[in-house]
Amino acid sequence: MSLRCVYTDLDGTLLGRRGALFRDAEGSFSLQQARVLEACQRAEVEVVIMSGRREAQVMAIAALLSQTSYIYEAGCGAFIDGERTLLTGGWAPDDDGTPAERMLAAGVPDLLFERFPGRLEWHRPWHRERQLSHLFRGLVDVREANTLLAEHGHDDLRFLDNGAIVRPMEGLEGPAHAYHLVPGGASKAKAVAFHMRARGYAPEECIGVGDSLEDLDAADAVGRFFVVANGPERDPGLREAIAGRANVTVTEGRNGDGVYEAVVSTLAERR
Repeated sequence: MSLRCVYTDLDGTLLGRRGALFRDAEGSFSLQQARVLEACQRAEVEVVIMSGRREAQVMAIAALLSQTSYIYEAGCGAFIDGERTLLTGGWAPDDDGTPAERMLAAGVPDLLFERFPGRLEWHRPWHRERQLSHLFRGLVDVREANTLLAEHGHDDLRFLDNGAIVRPMEGLEGPAHAYHLVPGGASKAKAVAFHMRARGYAPEECIGVGDSLEDLDAADAVGRFFVVANGPERDPGLREAIAGRANVTVTEGRNGDGVYEAVVSTLAERR
């Protein structure tokens, strides 16, 4: 079947060093991202960006890339052709505030900080102005964090690992990770599946590209998933999680080079 859609993460994947669109993993100028978009446009393949960033940021990047769909706040929401859908279960903005405000009022972030002192903090300054989720950085056991939430009656919340980050955190050995606290079991994988249903895409017509454990879950929705080389290089846990997944390939290239490799190799196979 022909390729109809590419779902790609932003930071650490399509974007280069320091979140720049036209930079590679080392910060040198690169046109690979533009070549990805050009190849997809010529082949009539939709590109959907999926990110942990808040919607205003993702919306701006989608507009820059001339895309009409995007996934934001780690799968908490999806935007398709002017229509926004929250994928947060029973959590929605109401008279008591946004989901992010209600989680804060309930003391959930403080609960996590108390369990992981010195190992978890706000991912400043990007944790601000979020509506549906919270953003942290550090190095913690995700399963332990989710068990903690369930023990305190918050089993409708999910703590997830969105990959290793470049920005260091004082007191940690090795790279820190970006973590999200999301409501209603939200995930990038669920958002990808939602978009595919809305568009009528079959799994075999779609590929995904990412650099984190959270991105990797989308492999269950698409026909083939590509992990860019910098992902497992920085995160041994991701390297272990890839094992045994028949539809997952690690690219030779990092960041945008890896996305270009994934798209072009798939298009070449399907001509």
